[in-house]
Amino acid sequence: MSDTPFGFNRPGNGDDDDRPQDPFKGMGGDMAQFADMLHRFADMIGGQGAGGAGGGPLNWDLAKNIARHQVVEQGDPSVVDAERRQVEEALRLADLWLDEKTTLPAGIRTPQAWSRSEWIEQTLPVWAKVCDPIATRMVESMGGALGGGEMPADMQAMAGPLIGMVKQMAGAMVGGQAGQALGALAREVTGSADVGLPLAPDGVGALLPAGVEAFGSGLEVSGDEVRLYLALREAAHQRLFAHVPWLRSHLLGAVEEYARGITVDLSGIEQAVQGLDLSNPEALQEALGGEIQLQPEESPRQKAALARLETTLALVEGWVDTVVNEAAQGRLPGSVKLAEAVRRRRATGGPAERTFATLVGLELRPRRLREAATLWRTLTDVRGTQGRDAVWDHPDLLPTSDDLDDPDGFVHGRDEIEGLSDLDLSRLTKPDEDEPGKPDDKGEHPGGGDEPGGDGEPGKDEGPGGDAGPDDGGPRA
Repeated sequence: MSDTPFGFNRPGNGDDDDRPQDPFKGMGGDMAQFADMLHRFADMIGGQGAGGAGGGPLNWDLAKNIARHQVVEQGDPSVVDAERRQVEEALRLADLWLDEKTTLPAGIRTPQAWSRSEWIEQTLPVWAKVCDPIATRMVESMGGALGGGEMPADMQAMAGPLIGMVKQMAGAMVGGQAGQALGALAREVTGSADVGLPLAPDGVGALLPAGVEAFGSGLEVSGDEVRLYLALREAAHQRLFAHVPWLRSHLLGAVEEYARGITVDLSGIEQAVQGLDLSNPEALQEALGGEIQLQPEESPRQKAALARLETTLALVEGWVDTVVNEAAQGRLPGSVKLAEAVRRRRATGGPAERTFATLVGLELRPRRLREAATLWRTLTDVRGTQGRDAVWDHPDLLPTSDDLDDPDGFVHGRDEIEGLSDLDLSRLTKPDEDEPGKPDDKGEHPGGGDEPGGDGEPGKDEGPGGDAGPDDGGPRA
């Protein structure tokens, strides 16, 4: 990384006492020109503070505007009444079918049909929660790189407003990239739960008629079947989010914890800024518009957060696959083809992967979803619907990443302790009752043997052969 962050360097060197009074002379202009540049740039981003309306580090007002402009530019028809009725009826019927396949009650109180712009508006609060940690790191990194190092007090005073401006610019940069990512995602999703996160408001289940139509294109399945299959998936997700009380915070907490371990590579931005004429704010904005490189740390905490997030997302999607395919079997002739379309979409890198990679530096691994679905199907066969759904009662009951590698071991139990695979509690004894050679309380037994029962009652089981009860422990290997 360059020793001159962002190309801003003090004239002269450490041994030169002959530095010019105007510290901005070396930037290609005098103080008046630089002040004029700042005013012009402030006008360009005026009214769009770093946090926008939410007050956080990322400019969500800018992100929303960019995302909405992107979807409108490529076509975002409003939802008509007929489409709204079709979606609402599909979501209600989906819940009736799911009642037979899961013990979790319906989670949708308000079925809705959204346009792509409405999806952006409705899901933005959750995206803000997910993305703000990495946005904070980005803004701090840019401001720290500009103001870092030893700097004379007079220059610190002059650079203070500039550092604040750069932080505002960083918020706008990340907001711009988030807006582009969300705009692309809005053109691909079919409902509120495509990425496996609880993006919709509580009690709301939604489908996007435009997304449903795009998903079914080329599948040779009727539009009604496509809509109903995707409604089943939406309704199944909402049952989990509504009736597994710890799941929402568990998922979002894992995303936030992972994002806090992301480092920001600013080398590309620094190279772009070096040598720029800072009196040209348009050139400066263009240079700072490059893609931000996000790099996860390889710390144990970071790896644990990633494993927890990937495993939980895989378990959510695997459970949804299982109950939806059971509910659709025998009712939707094209259900197998539709399930295959969902799998194909994941295998080629669906919207979840790309958006997570852009916004929080996270790539999901679709192979875990397949293994999770296998685990849930096996649980259903062995324990039934009630036993399967009971796993969601507490996060400690949830399968781990290792369990996804060995579904049969999770379902049937592992012989990790020899002789206790069936949890035969009769083989467990009190700590001091059956350890050979250990003296009892009175030390009166010949040969140092244990007195059966350990109660010290005289004359009990003291026959010539030293006969003992069934729990004497006997010789141990």
